[in-house]
Amino acid sequence: MPREIRIEIDDEQYAQLEREAHQLHEDPDVYAGRVLAQGLNKARFLEGCAEFLAVPGMREEFARRFGPESGPSATAA
Repeated sequence: MPREIRIEIDDEQYAQLEREAHQLHEDPDVYAGRVLAQGLNKARFLEGCAEFLAVPGMREEFARRFGPESGPSATAA
């Protein structure tokens, strides 16, 4: 269920938000909500990545599978 959140931004930021929303033919409020949600999703994703890589041995396994050298294990994913 969507919830309402109110934030305050300065006039320059609001003008930029309006310009970007206008370029995409979106309502500024809808655009702002989407941008906020994308930012939160990205932060949550990065946090999850950090937790994943903090598991003992996981960083090394990830580097072995997806490191800079291409090989059979890199394409198996």
